[in-house]
Amino acid sequence: MLEMLHIENIAIIERSEIAFTRGFNALTGETGAGKSIVIDSMSAVLGQRTSRDLIRTGADKAFVSAWFSHVPASICEDLGITPDEDGNLLLQREIHADGKNVCRVGSRPVTVSQLRQLGSRLVNIHGQHDGQQLLDEEQHLTYLDRYGKTVNALSVYTDKYNTLTDIRRQMAALQMDEAEKARRMDTLQYQIAELERAKLKEGEEEVLESRRNLLRNGEKFISAVSGCDYCLSGSDDSDGVLALLRRAQEAISTVRNLDETFAALYERLQEAYSEVYDIADTVSDQRANFDFSPNELDEVEGRLDLLYRLKKKYGATVEDMLAYLDKCRTELDQICYAGDTLERLKKEEAKAEKGVMEAARALSEERKTAATALETLVLEELRQLDMAKIRFCVEFTDHAPDATGMDGVRFLMSANVGEELKPINKIASGGELARIMLALKNVLSEQDMVATLVFDEVDTGVSGRAAQKVAEKMARIAGSKQVLCVTHLPQLAAMADTHFSVEKGEREGRTYTNVEELPRQRRREELARLTGGAHVSDTMLQGAEELLLQAETFKKNLSAKA
Repeated sequence: MLEMLHIENIAIIERSEIAFTRGFNALTGETGAGKSIVIDSMSAVLGQRTSRDLIRTGADKAFVSAWFSHVPASICEDLGITPDEDGNLLLQREIHADGKNVCRVGSRPVTVSQLRQLGSRLVNIHGQHDGQQLLDEEQHLTYLDRYGKTVNALSVYTDKYNTLTDIRRQMAALQMDEAEKARRMDTLQYQIAELERAKLKEGEEEVLESRRNLLRNGEKFISAVSGCDYCLSGSDDSDGVLALLRRAQEAISTVRNLDETFAALYERLQEAYSEVYDIADTVSDQRANFDFSPNELDEVEGRLDLLYRLKKKYGATVEDMLAYLDKCRTELDQICYAGDTLERLKKEEAKAEKGVMEAARALSEERKTAATALETLVLEELRQLDMAKIRFCVEFTDHAPDATGMDGVRFLMSANVGEELKPINKIASGGELARIMLALKNVLSEQDMVATLVFDEVDTGVSGRAAQKVAEKMARIAGSKQVLCVTHLPQLAAMADTHFSVEKGEREGRTYTNVEELPRQRRREELARLTGGAHVSDTMLQGAEELLLQAETFKKNLSAKA
């Protein structure tokens, strides 16, 4: 349940804290007062897409936090998020003017995507334009699948359909005309021949570059190695380090048995001699093995140039070029033996088609079973919304299997006795759309673990007796879930357990929005304003009081039945 919503510097709200309660919470206010800003703020902290344009003029960032209580650990454990020991969870989001977003759950930083995933499990927001989605028949299948929880059957079907699609893609690639096939074979054969002539070897380029560097500096190498060799080994005319170390060792050997210090020195000289001897031997080998040849440098340069030219055509590295060579060989084999491959793929296609049809029929059966139950529940919901005469059904049509299955689904209705069922987008009024969507959303919400439902002016186009029925429906929903509703209807506001007023004012040349919980007396005044406008009369106040009493009686009776 959403306990507290804290808002800073969003649009005309400088700072506001709204403490929501269990049951039915209503927000009312004049058009433009900032009710939608409250919903936008809530959407932002739930990870929905937002804009830096929301930031209040003059501020460098906006901030929203939402505190939830009684959050089951199972809701978010797959995200690596856990509520505290009391089941509390704090969501926070900062929106900076430079476009940066900082999101946290508790003290842990999270991405906007993670926040969105978590938010969708905590709150469902039903916007004032959701009713228009009913006019889009492509959405009807989505609603049905959501209600029927067909995710497993749909997943099985999707896997089989993707397999079939892949087989057909392979077949299409092989089914080219003879002229195109000949051109492609010529290209592949040329590329294969060019790469094979190069006799590429993995790691070759690195070895060549190292050798080129050595050859380019051949004289410097010889000079350095020769000088080192002379110092270590000496010459006919001069002793090197080795000879000098040997003489030093011989000199100290005469007294090594007289004192432990000299014995230790003798051992160290022996170790030094052995180490220098190894070094001198290695230097001598390097000197003897180095074959400085200008022709070799030309060969290395030529080979590297060849590799450079091939890399421009076939890959960034020798390894990439070898991989490309294998790919070309495979493709050439496929073209050469395309007939055999096509025959094999045709058999696989037939088998895959059978699997797709079986999965599609299984999915369709689940959908039809779900549709029957959905029709019953939606009609019951509509009956409670003063639409007892309405007929509602889910129509199925078959089509060739696609990514969604083989079912065409659309919702049909008849609003008047004696009228035939027709598509919703052909006959439904604005008020009927609002109530059908409310019924559908309520049915779907019962399938979710979401504890908080937000309705943003879903009562558009509803008035009179229908408005009272919508209010009663909200009260029934609030018996099992927390309900937040932005409304202009006095019937809905009167039915609320907690009533908030959203008011806009000016201070020091700036516009501010204030949200406050109304006591009962103020509720009467607000209901009277909703009923009759700015000029509230005693009669309007009496009518508002009657609405409140009527709502209290209804909720008391509802509680008694529960």
